[in-house]
Amino acid sequence: MIGIKLQRLTPFSRQVSQFTKKYLHLNHRSNSKLVESYDHVVSEHKLIGKTIGQVFIETVEKFPDHEAVVFHRDKKRMTFAQLDEKVNKLAASIIGLGLQKGDRVGIWGQNHLEWMITFLASVKAGTILVNVNPAYQSNELEYALNKVGMKALFMTPEFKTSNYYDILQNVTPEILHSHPGELKSKKIPTLESVILTDGPAMSGAFSFEDALAIGGKEEKLKVEQLQKSIQFDDPVNIQFTSGTTGNPKGATLTHHNLVNNAAAIAFGLDFTPVDRVCIPVPLYHCFGMVLGSMACLMTGAAQVFPQRGFNAEATLDAIQTESCTAIYGTPAMFIDMLNHPSFPNINFGSMRTGIMAGSPCPIEIMKKVISDMNCPEMTIAYGLTETSPATNLTSRDTPVELRVSSIGRVIPHVETKIIDEEGHIVPVNTSGELCFRGHCVFPGYWDDVIKTKEAIDENGWFHSGDLGQIDENGYCKVVGRLKDMIIRGGENIYPTEVENFLHNHPDIEDVQIVGIPDERFGEECCAWIKLKRGSETTEEDIKQFCKGQISHYKIPRYIEFVDEYPMTVTGKIKKNEIRQQMKVKMGLE
Repeated sequence: MIGIKLQRLTPFSRQVSQFTKKYLHLNHRSNSKLVESYDHVVSEHKLIGKTIGQVFIETVEKFPDHEAVVFHRDKKRMTFAQLDEKVNKLAASIIGLGLQKGDRVGIWGQNHLEWMITFLASVKAGTILVNVNPAYQSNELEYALNKVGMKALFMTPEFKTSNYYDILQNVTPEILHSHPGELKSKKIPTLESVILTDGPAMSGAFSFEDALAIGGKEEKLKVEQLQKSIQFDDPVNIQFTSGTTGNPKGATLTHHNLVNNAAAIAFGLDFTPVDRVCIPVPLYHCFGMVLGSMACLMTGAAQVFPQRGFNAEATLDAIQTESCTAIYGTPAMFIDMLNHPSFPNINFGSMRTGIMAGSPCPIEIMKKVISDMNCPEMTIAYGLTETSPATNLTSRDTPVELRVSSIGRVIPHVETKIIDEEGHIVPVNTSGELCFRGHCVFPGYWDDVIKTKEAIDENGWFHSGDLGQIDENGYCKVVGRLKDMIIRGGENIYPTEVENFLHNHPDIEDVQIVGIPDERFGEECCAWIKLKRGSETTEEDIKQFCKGQISHYKIPRYIEFVDEYPMTVTGKIKKNEIRQQMKVKMGLE
């Protein structure tokens, strides 16, 4: 049973033409084969024309006493009815702070209950939630606040070694002498209100409990009235992308983008109200917020957050203690869990499915997750922030070998194609740039027409910058980034291909491949390798393992054994930083 009753296509009338029947049959395409790299998938489920607020209200009405959220290490949990009560109070307070429909509200922090409440309250208040990366420092914070004209900022005062209040104070020193809600900053002229999601109030900032009390009857009435005026095509969220050059871009996402992306994931993983989804990935990122949180909100499933930041031990403990049925993570997170000392003692009996995404998924790691973590229905998702985020998802019943070697087909009602450098669609099984068109594609970057036009062409196609291939059955695989592809003496090397091969080595825990400048060949292949505990494998052993198995030009010329990789907060490996460190080490700067 699905928590939100989605409309289904009405039965075809007897007057439907044979041509139409044939057309629909071909698009379900059980037997026809692709010749060119263009595909799309239809579904018995229509797209959903509802806002996030409407979806949440319906779920609360259906499952008021079901557990909605669990923050495992924080020891906090709420039913849908309890969550709704807090959300409505905060939505009224956002109105009480003077914010209007379309104003931007920031949320800066890790996974905690107040993050979730703020997200849904912002939705109901008609404002646009801006996800601020917890790794941001003063310059990045100042840029983000000004770029979108943020009017209010919800934030944790500190986390581990980061003091967020001090960082904000560096940007807005006026906060020390301001009354809460009356900040006037020279550097950030739009920012008026700061709300601390943890602890007591501080100079110039409300505590979360104080903020909850701001809204009165009049503001609550306005929130109710707003639900009628908010449209599903309205922008609801801005997420900053981490570009390789220049400042981050604010990808603007609509209710329609997020609701339908979450629905596609909920259907793909067959979520029901009895599911309990372990979400160790960050909420500030689309993976946690949309594929995780919103997919649960669509269906009445419980969201389980092990700890504020990723921790392998906490995640394994949450899976067992909370009887989770699904687990999300990046490949790096799964590798940490599989190799954690407590792993053999964890009971995975309740598990069945999940998503591995965020970076290329090594085949051997995927196989271990399926077998050792009791996830026979484990899937791989692919997408980008600009596509809300998922564009592809492997099905739960696809044969394992195909499931682990592809990113599946596109989600329903989305088109995909692969093009060459001239923009022409290539034949199947040919590498080129992955492009998408449909409900998942964002309307554009906030206040950046030029970058938007660079990303979305005149025909509505979003250009991903990823290199991929589509086979005759529509299954897609990603072979690398356009900028990551290594060209050695005219030969193209796709890092993912070499990484997948090296994962077969019995002593390799993880490997990352990058290109290093070379005077003779233009580029050479470099491998950063994490060995399994106790291994004494040498550089020469690795090269001998490759000989006769992969082409000579794909064998890494440079091999570095490392204990860790430079990582983003979302668990993605910073290949640019690996490349930069190698260039410095080799004197190539």
